[in-house]
Amino acid sequence: MTSPRFPAGTVSFLRRLKRNNRREWFNAHRAEYEEQVRAPMIAVIEQLALDFRSFAPDLVASPKRSLYRIHRDIRFSEDKKPYKTHVAASFPCRDLPRHEGAGLYFHVAPDGVWVGGGMYAPMTPQLHAVREHIAANSRRLRKIVSAPGFKRAVGSLDGERLQRVPRGFPKDHEAAEFLKYRQFLAGCEFPASFATSPKFYSGLLGVFRQIAPLVAFLNEPLLERGSGRAGGSGGSGRAGGSGGSGRPGGSGRAGG
Repeated sequence: MTSPRFPAGTVSFLRRLKRNNRREWFNAHRAEYEEQVRAPMIAVIEQLALDFRSFAPDLVASPKRSLYRIHRDIRFSEDKKPYKTHVAASFPCRDLPRHEGAGLYFHVAPDGVWVGGGMYAPMTPQLHAVREHIAANSRRLRKIVSAPGFKRAVGSLDGERLQRVPRGFPKDHEAAEFLKYRQFLAGCEFPASFATSPKFYSGLLGVFRQIAPLVAFLNEPLLERGSGRAGGSGGSGRAGGSGGSGRPGGSGRAGG
């Protein structure tokens, strides 16, 4: 069975959409969008749903929940362009509301492909729960992010950080370097041509396999709290869709 990937027409369409970001143009090319962009993305999502069973069974991969709409929310934006110029998908925890907790994410854009995950924009109660979890389990987290496979795939843990250890934790806490994080992200960028490569799916899956333990670790305290609803939108995206599942799921970077 051939692994799913994107046809050359995907990036071509997104580049032309970037130059012609108007409803009239998009409506005239809607069939091309469906064939060259949406359908290939759904094929990737559906294959991930099968493969997640072996290493990330707690994450959801379904066209309905994972695929971001191509339409932009322009209600409160000065930029009134109606369409996103990338195609993105996030894979949240099935036992948390979609834009809460950590997850996986990837997007294909005219200038590249981003693959990653983590927790992009946790609300204060969620962030506090994760920090308490880190303080009590710092060795586990250190083992995850220092694993050779993790370092080869994504380098190191990323995300916005405080300059000082947050209030409530000793300045010399053994997890001080991790407690400073306000976001917990991991990912890597590829050229746009990666989306059409025969190695695309194996590469995507390889990165996801290395990040999945981090995602599971971040979600543990939220699941223990009973669904994390006190947290609001804490997505795992890059800078992506609502709730922050743009980079990681609440995971997406230029995301959803």
